[in-house]
Amino acid sequence: MHPSVSGLLLHLTAARPRDDRGDVPGWVMVTLMTAIVVAALTPFVSDELRALLARAFAMVSG
Repeated sequence: MHPSVSGLLLHLTAARPRDDRGDVPGWVMVTLMTAIVVAALTPFVSDELRALLARAFAMVSG
């Protein structure tokens, strides 16, 4: 690679500060939509979920 090209690439990657915060509004929307889906499905699957949890706890406790 030509030295000027590698120097330019190094400058471009080093010049941008790294942002580790992520997409906060996107995560809020995903969390909100997940909560809505769970709330909407709960009346239809509550008995099955209770039975599933009871079986899981019974397997763990012996």
